[in-house]
Amino acid sequence: MPAPADPSPGVPDLIVVPARFGSTRLPGKPLVEIAGRTLLARVVDVGRRAAALAGHAELVVATDDDRIAAHARDLGCEAVMTAPAIASGSGRAYAAALTRAASPGIVVNLQGDAPFVSAAVVARLIDALRRSAFEVATPVVRLGWDALDALRAHKAVVPFSGTSCARLADGRAAWFSKAIIPAIRDEAASRVRESLSPVYRHCGVYAYRLDALARFEALPPGAYERLEGLEQLRFLENGMDVLTVAVDATRHDMSGIDTPADVALAERLIALAGDPYGA
Repeated sequence: MPAPADPSPGVPDLIVVPARFGSTRLPGKPLVEIAGRTLLARVVDVGRRAAALAGHAELVVATDDDRIAAHARDLGCEAVMTAPAIASGSGRAYAAALTRAASPGIVVNLQGDAPFVSAAVVARLIDALRRSAFEVATPVVRLGWDALDALRAHKAVVPFSGTSCARLADGRAAWFSKAIIPAIRDEAASRVRESLSPVYRHCGVYAYRLDALARFEALPPGAYERLEGLEQLRFLENGMDVLTVAVDATRHDMSGIDTPADVALAERLIALAGDPYGA
């Protein structure tokens, strides 16, 4: 891919929804319905609200499939076509940024399988980069013990659904994993002593500076990135700091939609707690 132009002063930041048709575990995932609305419709709704909250931001769907592009436009959202060979959501977000007439300073990768991410959280990520020198920002939720138990039970069925994060005191990410980290020595005592577990669940949305995305795309996948299947490890493996923004859990707290089991879980959460953005 070509290198990006320098971000242009006054150009809106860009929220990108990467939406690939060919998911191995859930083919046609963006068009799958969850409680009567497609996954893409739900994520576009989040992105539209986030752009309004952040101010000076635009929204686009980046896809490799005409059916998804047509559905995005039916939803009233701009869509751009990106190469099918792009392997990651970050790469697809970067490709979408390169299509803009002027280069945005900040690009958000609002994963197309994250229907319950709060629009306010997305806006907070944009604000975090606008106010700091970090290159990448992403949200994490500290789990209560019941939520940790639920995550463990979920992983017993779908072990590669859900990502945890170890973070430093200043918010920098130490590591991300599909395993639950950290391991907790003497957990029984910790449960008595602490109201929350030490485990942070990663929420699948990122804000990047455009030059950080350019470096990401220029680098080969890292060894741990390939093993874990986590694109954000490419940043850590190459010495780039990732800011984690701690946010509160929601009533619809879950990882992304990766499997039919995740769709069923999302529908159960909507049935129990209501639809976060309505029909």
